Amino acid sequence: MTSPDVHAEEPDIAALGALLADRTRAGICLALLDGRAWTASEVAALAGVAPSTATSHLNRLVDGGLLTQERKGRHRYVRLADPGVAEMIEALAARAPRRLVPVRSLTAARRHRAVGFARVCYDHLGGSLAVAITDGMTARGLLSWESGPALTASGGAWLTDLGVAGEGVAAAGRPHVRTCMDWTEGRPHLAGAVAAAVFHRALDASWLVHGDGSRVVRLTDRGRDAFRHHLGLADEVLTAG
Repeated sequence: MTSPDVHAEEPDIAALGALLADRTRAGICLALLDGRAWTASEVAALAGVAPSTATSHLNRLVDGGLLTQERKGRHRYVRLADPGVAEMIEALAARAPRRLVPVRSLTAARRHRAVGFARVCYDHLGGSLAVAITDGMTARGLLSWESGPALTASGGAWLTDLGVAGEGVAAAGRPHVRTCMDWTEGRPHLAGAVAAAVFHRALDASWLVHGDGSRVVRLTDRGRDAFRHHLGLADEVLTAG
């Protein structure tokens, strides 16, 4: 017989689900997919709730391990705990049922299209453009999918031609290549160190620029030319819907 005082550990998926079962907390996690640190007051404004209410939600998310926090002077900053949390949120969003939300202006409609086209996904690119880049790399033999996504020798040479140094993708403890399920496309886009390096190269070269202070990033004319040249992407995938 076993003693009633002997316990074994198992994952408490219900506890994790309870953290995200509230739409305010779920919305906060989606917004924090931009990878940056937000102040508690910014989170409150984003969620449309009182600062005290936002604080209660943030405390639960921090205690549950989904967010991490730091204090600088009088301000409290929060962000997603790590890339794994970001990929989990993105994957859950891809699996979640869709619900209708009111779009009250032309600006809001454009922003919804922009989010679907190109957005920050923690430290890499998400959206239909990211999926197109992944497809383009596969078509050119830069990625192999025989045993999961892997960078080929041609892919390594392509990164060098792109201006990404090998050291930049050899982040400690992170695989070179993995995927993240894109919630707007329902298909995987590239994640991991390679995706992060390509994304930051695109930002440094002004192929992509940050948008309106949200997760949106904008593809520039220079970026369209670059992705046509480096991956042969067609015009239709280089244009927001």
